[in-house]
Amino acid sequence: MRDAVVVAAVRSPVGRRAGALSGIHPADLSARVLSALAETAHLDPIVVDDVVWGCVSQVGEQTFDIARTSVLSAGWPESVPGTTVDRQCGSSQQAIHFAAAGVIAGHYDVVVAGGVESMSRIPMGSAAGTQSPLGELYTERYGAGMPNQGIGAEQIAEQWSLSRAELDAYAQRSHLRAARAAAEGAFDAQLIEVRTPDGVVLADEGVRPDCTLAALAKLRTPFLEGGVVSAGNSSQISDGAAALLITSSDIAKAHGWRPLVRIHTAVVAGSEPGIMLTGPIPATAKALAKANLRIDDIGAFEVNEAFAAVPLAWQAEFHAPESALNPLGGAIALGHPLGGSGARIATTLVHHMTDRGIRYGLQTMCEGGGQANATIFELVE
Repeated sequence: MRDAVVVAAVRSPVGRRAGALSGIHPADLSARVLSALAETAHLDPIVVDDVVWGCVSQVGEQTFDIARTSVLSAGWPESVPGTTVDRQCGSSQQAIHFAAAGVIAGHYDVVVAGGVESMSRIPMGSAAGTQSPLGELYTERYGAGMPNQGIGAEQIAEQWSLSRAELDAYAQRSHLRAARAAAEGAFDAQLIEVRTPDGVVLADEGVRPDCTLAALAKLRTPFLEGGVVSAGNSSQISDGAAALLITSSDIAKAHGWRPLVRIHTAVVAGSEPGIMLTGPIPATAKALAKANLRIDDIGAFEVNEAFAAVPLAWQAEFHAPESALNPLGGAIALGHPLGGSGARIATTLVHHMTDRGIRYGLQTMCEGGGQANATIFELVE
């Protein structure tokens, strides 16, 4: 049976809301990432069978199948198709799963998976507009009103007995780890330069090396009076894109590409849609069981920091080493460009694994509607 390997992975810097990337159309930002991927891998785009692209708010500038628009905007041949995936925050991680499955099945030989979100230009929730995406049958089962992720994070903190001090300490750790990683060059091989009308963007904008617990403690808790979830211990609203080149080992050899990691296991799990943020726990258990691996076999974990409560609850269940959990910081520091986050996390994890010689890495992230993807990558020697 064929395998699926990643031979290249790149990402844009992650921009803050209304920041350095906010002046770029999301299709153009995607095109810049696709072009950089082709340059990095010495890829002739004519051989690409498909581009599978994640995007959450598929409205306005991010509608009309942004994957296809991005391909054409990159100047790639018109023969290269593209399709856009929405699994909420896990959209581009799901794109990786679809791409890998297509390669293993023989439907694809060479495929690009990734995603984009410009939350500055297309605010979160724009896709629904004034209409509710929840029909009568859904509301009969779960009640009226859209589930609120912030309230979900508060519920997780209560269920796992997580204090405000613990959440803030985790948030500070995210910033300090991301700042150290950037200073040590850990992101250099994955980051591309993005030229804008105002200059060149070279680094992630959201990282605060001077983040203090005192400053975090002063922030209000907007979701629940007297609660524990604040903007400081939650992910940042961001702009960004990322892409991975996926093929089989045999085809990589024929093209002269060196595989970085093998996509070892890919699963998705559902969870309670009201709290919606607990999905990484059953998804991780499902992935480990399918892979016949233990938590101790995994050398690095990326659990998306939608809120600090999410990785902390996950860690309480699996007892993974603190040093291996989001070792380069996460979305609290780096940002969370919804549809691009899964591919951004994968890109960071793949490079970290190759830099450190880590055999297995696992990523997982909570998703709207109560879902989670989990992916295990295996280092290719």
